[in-house]
This record gives sequence, structure tokens and C-alpha cells, in this order.
Amino acid sequence: MANLKEIRNRIASVSSTMQITSAMKMVSAAKLKKAQDAITAMRPYSEKLTELLQNLSATLEGDNGGAFAEQRPVNNVLIVAITSNRGLCGAFNSNVIKQVKLLQAAYAGKKVDVLAVGKKGNDVLKKTCTIVGNQSALFDELTFENVADVAQDLMDRFAAGSYDRIELVYNHFKNAATQVVLTEQFLPLVPAATDDTATGETDYIFEPSKEEIVESLIPLSLKTQLYKAIRDSFASEHGARMTAMHKATDNATELRNQLKLTYNKARQAAITGEILEIVGGAEALNN
Repeated sequence: MANLKEIRNRIASVSSTMQITSAMKMVSAAKLKKAQDAITAMRPYSEKLTELLQNLSATLEGDNGGAFAEQRPVNNVLIVAITSNRGLCGAFNSNVIKQVKLLQAAYAGKKVDVLAVGKKGNDVLKKTCTIVGNQSALFDELTFENVADVAQDLMDRFAAGSYDRIELVYNHFKNAATQVVLTEQFLPLVPAATDDTATGETDYIFEPSKEEIVESLIPLSLKTQLYKAIRDSFASEHGARMTAMHKATDNATELRNQLKLTYNKARQAAITGEILEIVGGAEALNN
């Protein structure tokens, strides 16, 4: 059985770790509330804008949908992997990295590059993938304007023909305990799903013209889509870290209780041994 000093040191170490994980849990919980409110408020706007754009672009004839709607043979693919800058958030980052590798395998035989948003994804994926950029600094000041610059760069690369398809891979926030990895096509634009059972179409009044409105909406919609994905991932990160730190705190508490029980048994055994020695010595003197 380990001596009492070793057990006391382990109890102190586990208690210190438990305080750290408990503090990190509370910090993540506070940040999660703000991030959750932001993505919850943004989703209806983003989804409605995308729906409106799809409905309008589906009615355009020929190539009026613009360069971003051009469907061409897929030879060059860019995967935007959205992870976090920090760890200690369970399987949050590893799930995205795993999905990126599966997507890379699905495009076997084609040129696949990766744009990393988050240090953790960049550090791992650069060992096996071609990294064309690292936008980890976005999380230092996560604003629509900063994300819009990245989205514009992606649009320029697609319009120039550098890539035939751009995919987003990120964690979708459902609740604090559940995050779902999504693969979402960024470019070219996904055409609106046709529904043969629909009884009618929405009647829009266009001013100045349908084509001009769609061409101005497309960049805004794409920038909003990327911003929503990063915001979604940001909220998921704090949810995953809060859950991971909660489990770590529970495990540390359980381990500390086990160590305390072991310490008490060892201390009792030491006291019992000392009493037996005293009693044995007293009997020896009497004899």
C-alpha cells in the first residue's frame, strides 16, 4: 500500500485539477449563453435568405444565376474545415477532422485542398492534407465583416476557376450536450429542391429587376452562410467544452473520494500497527 505522503500528494493534485476543470466549466457556460443567443437569433434570417435566393435563382433562365451558380465537372475541391483554437472540448475537433478525411477519400483522384479555420484543425490536417490557408485569427474577433472577407476570397477563387466545388465542414449546435458534424456545399449554389406537389409559387414584385436583385443577394447570402457556420461551430465549441469539463470534474471528484478512502485505510492500518507494537512492548516488559 502506498505511503501516506504519496496519497496526500495525489489527493492535493486531483483537488487542484478539479478546481481548474470546474472553473473552465463555468467560463464555458457563461460564453455558451452569449454564443447560443447569437446563433439562435441569426438562423431564421440566414435560412429565409437562402430560401428566398434559391426560389429566385431557380426561375432565372440560362446563365443569369451568375458565376456562383455555375455547375461544372468537379476536378478541384476546397474543404473549409472549421475547428477551434483551443482543445479540452472532447471529440469536438476530432469529429471534424475525421469528416474532412472521409470527404477527402470520397473525392479520390481529384485535387483536394483544405482551408483551416481553427488552430487545432490546421495542426492535425497539415500532416496529411494540402493546407492553402489558416484563418484561425477569425476567432480573435468574430465579426460579420471579418468573415465576409474570407467568404469573398472563397467566391473569388471559385469564380476564377481555381476550385469547382467548395465544401464547409463544421459542428452544428443542437444543444449544450449535442453537436452534429455537417458537410455543407458552399459553392456552387445548391439549386432549390423541386416539389411536384406544390400548388403554386410565391408571387414576387421585383424592383429594379429579378436578375439584379439575385446578383446582389448571392454574395450577401454566401457571406451570411459562412458566418452562420462559424457561429454555429463557435457555440458548439463552448457546449462541448462545458460538457467535457463537467465530466472531468465528476471523474476528479470520484477519484478524490477513492483516494481519501485509501488514505483513511492506510492511516488506520498505520495506527493499528503502532498500537500493536505498543501492546507487544508492554507485554514484553511485564514478562
